[in-house]
Amino acid sequence: MDKPLAQRLAPTKLSEVLGQQQLVGKGKVLYNLVKKKKLFSMILYGKPGIGKTSIANAIVNELDVRYRFLNATIHNKKDFDIVVEEAKMYGGLVLIMDEIHRLNKDKQDLLLPQLENGTITLIGMTTSNPYHSINPAIRSRCHLFELKELEHADILKGLKKALKDDTFKDIKVDKKALEYIANVSGNDLRYAYNLLEISAYTTNDNKITEDTVKSVNSKPVFFSDKNSDGHYDVLSAFQKSIRGSDVDAALHYLARLIVEGDLDSIYRRMSVIAYEDIGLANPNIGPKVMAAIEAAELVGLPEARIPLGTIVTEMALSPKSNTAHIALDEAINDIEKGSTGNVPNHIKTTSTTYKYPHDYPGSYVVQQYLPDKIKHKKYYHPKKGGYEEKLAIIYEKIEKLKEE
Repeated sequence: MDKPLAQRLAPTKLSEVLGQQQLVGKGKVLYNLVKKKKLFSMILYGKPGIGKTSIANAIVNELDVRYRFLNATIHNKKDFDIVVEEAKMYGGLVLIMDEIHRLNKDKQDLLLPQLENGTITLIGMTTSNPYHSINPAIRSRCHLFELKELEHADILKGLKKALKDDTFKDIKVDKKALEYIANVSGNDLRYAYNLLEISAYTTNDNKITEDTVKSVNSKPVFFSDKNSDGHYDVLSAFQKSIRGSDVDAALHYLARLIVEGDLDSIYRRMSVIAYEDIGLANPNIGPKVMAAIEAAELVGLPEARIPLGTIVTEMALSPKSNTAHIALDEAINDIEKGSTGNVPNHIKTTSTTYKYPHDYPGSYVVQQYLPDKIKHKKYYHPKKGGYEEKLAIIYEKIEKLKEE
C-alpha cells in the first residue's frame, strides 16, 4: 500500500518545512544547530499538523544520525529497552518520541539515565503544554520549543506543492478547491493533504472542484482537546470577550464550545462570569444565567444553543462590575496577613449593649462593627453605572452618617 500523501511530502531538510520560521529560518535556533552539526534533547509542542514530526525528521535526516521513532502510548517498555540497548551498542542514538506527555513512570525511569549521560538524545513531540503535562525530570533535561499555528498562506503553499505529486498528474484542480481546503483545514497541514488526496481518488471526471471537496467533507476542523491548553484558551477567550463587552467574539467562542459539545464547561464559566465580571452592575444576571442553564439542560443540543446564545448576548452587553469580589479578596488578604482583631464587645452574642437597627429610623444606627484594629478599613469601592449606582448612593449616605 502506498504511503499517504502527507508522508510522501514530508520535508527531508529544514528549508522545506512550511512555517515555523522563528525556529527553522536562517539564523534561528534549529537552523544554527543543524548547520553546526550539533543536537540537544528537545521537546516540540503545538497543535496537530503544524510540523512537529516534519521538523524532527528533517533534523535527523540533515544530520545523518542514527535514530528510532517511538510513541509513548503505543510502544511498551520492551520497545524502549531495545532502543536503550541499541543506543549503548552504537554509542548514541536520537529517539524521536510522539505523545511524550503520556510517558509513564517505568519508561521515564528507563530513559532518564540515558538522557543524563548523553547516550540518548530525545526529540519529544506533544500537543500538550510541557510545563503542565510532562514530568519535570524529563522536562529539565530538554529544551522546549513551541511551534506556532500555520498561516492560511502556508497551507496553500503546501497544497500547491502537493499537486506535483504523481497522484495529480492527470487531474485538474480548481483554485477555489484549494482555497476551500485551506479554509476548512483548521490550519492543519496534514488534514489538508489528506483531504486533497481523498478528493483525487473520489472524483469521477479527473477534476477537483469545491463541490468535489465538499462531498468528501463539509465541516471545518478545529483543534479541540478537553484536557489540553487549546480548550482552556477558548474558555479564557470566551470569558474575556464577555468581560470586554464584545458580543460577536463572545458568540464565536460560545459556538466553538458548542461544536465541541462541552456544555458543562460553558455552564461553569457563565456562572463565574455572572458574579466575577457583571456582579453588582446587574445582579439579576445570576438568576437569569441559572435559568438559561436549566433550559439548555432540559432541551439538550442542538436546541440548547438558543437559550445559551440569548444569555451570552445579554451578558456581553450588560454593564460590568467586579467591586464585590475584589472587596472580598482584599478582606481575605487581610485575614491571611493577620490583620484582624477581636469582634467588638457590643456585637458579640452575649452583648447587652447592641443597638438593633430595625428599631431606628431607616433601619440604620451608627455603631462599630469592624474590630478596633481595622475599624477604618474600606474594602468596597462602588462603581457608577447600572444597578450598582443605586447601591453607591446608599453606601455614600451611610459613610456620611458614620463621619458625622
